[in-house]
Order: sequence, then structure tokens, then C-alpha cells
Amino acid sequence: MAGYPFALFYRHYLFYKESYLIHLFHTFTGLSIAYFNFGNQLYHSLLCIVLQFLILRLMGRTITAVLTTFCFQMVYLLAGYYYTATDNYDIKWTMPHCVLTLKLIGLAVDYFDGGKDQNSLSSEQQKYAIRGVPSLLEVAGFSYFYGAFLVGPQFSMNHYMKLVQGQLTDIPGKIPNSTIPALKRLSLGLVYLVGYTLLSPHITEDYLLTEDYDNHPFWFRCMYMLIWGKFVLYKYVTCWLVTEGVCILTGLGFNGFEEKGKAKWDACANMKVWLFETNPRFTGTIASFNINTNAWVSRYFFKRLKFLGNKELSQGLSLLFLALWHGLHSGYLVCFQMEFLIVIVERQAARLIQESPTLSNLAAITVLQPFYYLVQQTIHWLFMGYSMTAFCLFTWDKWLKVYKSIYFLGHIFFLSLLFILPYAHKAMVPRKEKLKKME
Repeated sequence: MAGYPFALFYRHYLFYKESYLIHLFHTFTGLSIAYFNFGNQLYHSLLCIVLQFLILRLMGRTITAVLTTFCFQMVYLLAGYYYTATDNYDIKWTMPHCVLTLKLIGLAVDYFDGGKDQNSLSSEQQKYAIRGVPSLLEVAGFSYFYGAFLVGPQFSMNHYMKLVQGQLTDIPGKIPNSTIPALKRLSLGLVYLVGYTLLSPHITEDYLLTEDYDNHPFWFRCMYMLIWGKFVLYKYVTCWLVTEGVCILTGLGFNGFEEKGKAKWDACANMKVWLFETNPRFTGTIASFNINTNAWVSRYFFKRLKFLGNKELSQGLSLLFLALWHGLHSGYLVCFQMEFLIVIVERQAARLIQESPTLSNLAAITVLQPFYYLVQQTIHWLFMGYSMTAFCLFTWDKWLKVYKSIYFLGHIFFLSLLFILPYAHKAMVPRKEKLKKME
């Protein structure tokens, strides 16, 4: 929330000022937020930023610098988790530090790409590659930018420098006309905030561990998990919408123009709210939730594992990285293991329905569409809640107790489908269809 007055000050007094003043402003305000929340523990972020700058300067545009950055920043973060984590939801210096860790790793990779021949890079890598040599003040301003320091979103150094140079505006030569788009995201975030605040005392993960929950019928336990699984994500939705509004207000959210000439302000969007609320697939939720972090993992981790020659292996390793990045609790590993399993099964099921004439004809019956949608959403959010149970309860003794109470339904359901669907595909997809696909 403090980002809004900071953004207004920046817009009216600093937008077209000298770069060093803007970097100083971002550094000072970010450090102030860090001190307000974490006191003297702000030295953790300061230390990692200074050391990262030294790695870039001393090791240059080398793979050694990239690997050193990855190892140092991740080990520092994991050590922080090890020494500070409890069995509850921790809001400590490690929370913004996980955001900073990705920023600094991405910075090192982009700096490394900047030293390569442009023709050897993909179009995406060319967009983010850093050709110049960042100063310490630039790295600090980039890292401490008040609109993203605490909870994200992720953005590149090149995008940040466009902001500093006054390029991120829909009206060249003037401050961006972004007040209304920013207020829309803020207002939407406040709607989620009010809803979460009013309902959070009544829908809690702690209830999953009670005897009262265990004593209810099986259907009730599943329905509670379904409702809680959707509701628990709203605190993240709230934070990302509010901070996105700050980014839009400064101009950082500017993302060019649509075909009709209307300005787009979604460069820092971490949520696609309509897709999140309406899409009945797990892949839809993944595509609409924590967008910039997922894009970061895809850009700097998943696609860099192309040499492995196995998409599923690359995806599995990316999710393992995400689990460790979130923390050392076993619940994170279980949650992302479930995501990996569910996405594979969902793709198999979609392929079967698409290629089987019987199932595709059945799926096309208009009058049954609402029923299909209801069934899909029920399965979707029940097992989203199942996965989030481990994520939010952290330790094995807690999530194992809840999983036992519903007989490991999620694991049994998706592991069964993982083995059944290939045989169903053989039985239900005509050989001609398979030969046509091969051709």
C-alpha cells in the first residue's frame, strides 16, 4: 500500500529526471520498506545485492558467473529457510528474499546472454539480454523497487531500465496515463482482501487437523477441502493485484499497444483473474496464477534444460526447483509433485477425448456442457485443495494426517488414471486416427 504514494511522488517529480536520482529513490524507498518490516535484517538483501554486483564485475559474462550466482543465491536463501523457518506461515526476511533470489539469478543470466552473438540467441533471449554493464546503483534500484520488493512481480533489468529512461509511457514526453488502470487493479485487490478478511476466521487449514473434521462424513471432508483450496489462494491474489496497481501507476506495467491502439498495462500482471475464476482445468490455474514467477522459471530454468532432450524431465526438475525455492518443508515437495502428476494426467485425458470419436462426440453435446463444466470444476478445485493441503500445512505429520482422513484420494485417483488412460487410448482411438497422426 505504501507503494501508491511512492508511485505518485515518482510520477510527478522524478519520471523524466536524471537516472541516478530515480535509482536512489527506488533504493531508499525499498530499503525503508525492508527496515520497517524486518529491522536490521535488511542486511541480508543488501549483502546479496552487493556480492551479486561483484560477481558480475569480477567474473564477467561467463558461465562461471551464472553458476556461482545460482549456487550462492540459492544456498543463501535455503540457509535462511533452515535457520528461521517454523511449522507455521512465516513472514520474515526470507519472504522478500525469495523474490530477490530470482531477480538476481535472472540478472546474471541476462548479463551472460548479453555477451553472446545475437544470432545465437532466441528472440526471447535477445529481448532480455543486457548489453551494457550495470552499475551498483542500477542493480540496487532494480532490486529494491518498492512496487515489487516484498512479493514480486518479477521483471527484467532491461524492462526496469526502460522505466528509468522514461520509455514506459503511453504518451511520449509525458507521464503515463495509467491512473485508472492502476485503480482498477487496486479495487479488485481490495475486493479480494475484504472477502478474505471476512471469511478467513471461518475457513482455515487448522480445521483440517481437528477431530471435528475427522468426524464429519467423507463427502463433507472433501467439500470443505474444495472450498478451502479455492479460498486459501485469495490472500496471494490480493497481494499481487495490489502490487500490480503500483507497477501500473509508475509505468512499469506498460506493455505496448493493442492492434486498435489501446495501451496495455499487463507487463507486471501476476494474475489473470477471469481465467483463474472460470477455467476448469489445472493448466488454466497455472497459466493464471503467479504468472511472472512461472514465466521466470520457464525462461531461466525450463528452457535452459533443453539439452536434456526430455520435456517431462525438464518439467519435473523445474517443479523441484520451485519446491525448494518455496522452502525446505516436505509439504512443498508433495504439492509440486502433485502438480506434475495432475498436469500429465490432464494432458492424457484431453488427448484421449480429442482423438476418440466416441468421447469427442459425447463432449460436443451442447445440452450436457453445463454438467461437464460442473464436474470439471469439482474435480479441479477438490484436487487443487488436496495439493494445497500439503503446501499450507508444511510438515509431513500434519499433511499426512489430513491425507489419511480422505484416504489419499488425490494420489489414488491420479496414479490410477496415469496407468489406465494409455490403455483406454489404445482401446478407444481407431487405428486410422493413429496412422493419420503419424503421417
